[in-house]
Amino acid sequence: MTKTHTIIIIGSGPAGHTAAIYAARAKLSPIMFEGEFAGGVAAGGQLTTTTDVENFPGFPQGIMGPELMMQMRDQSQHHGTTIYTKTVSAIDTTQTPFTVSGSFGEYRAHALIIATGATAKRLPITGGDTFWQKGISACAVCDGALPIFRDKPVAVIGGGDSAIEEAVYLTKFASSVYLLVRSNQFRASKVMQERALSNKKISILWQTEVTEALGTDRLTQIRVKNNHTSVTDTLDVSGLFFAIGHTPNTAFLNGQLALDSNGYIVTTMGSMRTSVPGIFACGDVQDHVYRQAITAAGTGCMAALDAERYLSEKGLI
Repeated sequence: MTKTHTIIIIGSGPAGHTAAIYAARAKLSPIMFEGEFAGGVAAGGQLTTTTDVENFPGFPQGIMGPELMMQMRDQSQHHGTTIYTKTVSAIDTTQTPFTVSGSFGEYRAHALIIATGATAKRLPITGGDTFWQKGISACAVCDGALPIFRDKPVAVIGGGDSAIEEAVYLTKFASSVYLLVRSNQFRASKVMQERALSNKKISILWQTEVTEALGTDRLTQIRVKNNHTSVTDTLDVSGLFFAIGHTPNTAFLNGQLALDSNGYIVTTMGSMRTSVPGIFACGDVQDHVYRQAITAAGTGCMAALDAERYLSEKGLI
């Protein structure tokens, strides 16, 4: 018979590891499936693809993203979390204890915490992989204040609210910002459009697509093409930011939890409870607004405390 564990955590970013630390210290003996390039990202989530992290409290000189995640992983294990570098491919919520399954077989648990995050959408441009985190990013709020972008021209791809929000944010640090919009109009709200159009540091290039990223050790130029006239040009930029959305990593749920219209897990206001009692969600898989390491960690704490309360109320601990 398959052993039933108290709690299983699926995912290993700041949310998952914070949940694991709290659950382990509460003597819940958590099991974590950290993923094996789940969503195309290494165990540890999006921070493993980030270089300098300057906005996570406790590191006044900053810390490299992979190092921060390794320290979180070490702390999870130190407190008693058992970590498997395996990817969960399915869960069964039709009966309790819940079942999670993958190439590793099946595990059962009285409670689950989903912390699988979201994957930033990127465009397949030539040189994109070469300069990823060497001038190319998918999070202006995370990376925009870094020295490599300060007082230098940068570009943002996108035409929605998020793209304009990131472009406006970057004007605080960059010398100028190119906003590259694929169509001939914004998808953003009127308020956000006005912000972009009235900001003297933002230059809007309509019907423009990036075809190539150029540079040596770091990004220094992008090649762009007007998709209406087919005219190409080269822009000198030190940064290129994708702002075309994220894909929450929820496909493995197979519709068993309530999702919003964008595919993010719906949690109850003021908690991390999902539509299924005993299953909790935290981090970017349920947050499409803030998407920061520190907010993910905060919701990881909440999910663990909510799970502990649930288990106690059910007499399972």
